[in-house]
Amino acid sequence: MYKINLINYFKVEKVIFNCGPYNDLEQELIKVLEEKHIKYYSCVKELSIDNNKLHFLQTKEYDNENDNSNVIYTELNGYIFMFIGDASVITKKEIMSKYNLPEIDVLKVGHHGSKTSGGKEFIYEINPKYSIISVGKNNRYGHPNKEVLNNLEKSKIYRTDEDGSIMFKIKNNKLQIETCTP
Repeated sequence: MYKINLINYFKVEKVIFNCGPYNDLEQELIKVLEEKHIKYYSCVKELSIDNNKLHFLQTKEYDNENDNSNVIYTELNGYIFMFIGDASVITKKEIMSKYNLPEIDVLKVGHHGSKTSGGKEFIYEINPKYSIISVGKNNRYGHPNKEVLNNLEKSKIYRTDEDGSIMFKIKNNKLQIETCTP
């Protein structure tokens, strides 16, 4: 229900869904979007925002919701960002075979740093300078996974359970990182 509540508290112009069929929550959200005349899209390949483009690298339909997650690549002021969603190693392997990915400045690690989120081959190919893991403190799943953290050892890792909120700003063509401890 939290996704639906966001519509009531923030101005939302458009919603982008993953590839694949809509689950029950998404169908409920679509009803609210239609009532409020908010446009929604599914399985988008590219989106322009001002002078920037978001590239949606995962446009294949899988039989599980996590692998249907949006994987977004963008370049802002010369810095490259990638947001993985909950995509597993399977999706990442297919993305690696389809695209010639450069090294990434900022990686939003998928699926709270679970074991399926950080395949060694994928991490070594994109070689992120900074990695962000959105994870709850003392979560019942034990995220982030130690193997994933080891795979990210060349990256400066920021975790929401330890660093709180994490903000990246590009000011005077320099990347600045701010945290606010929980």
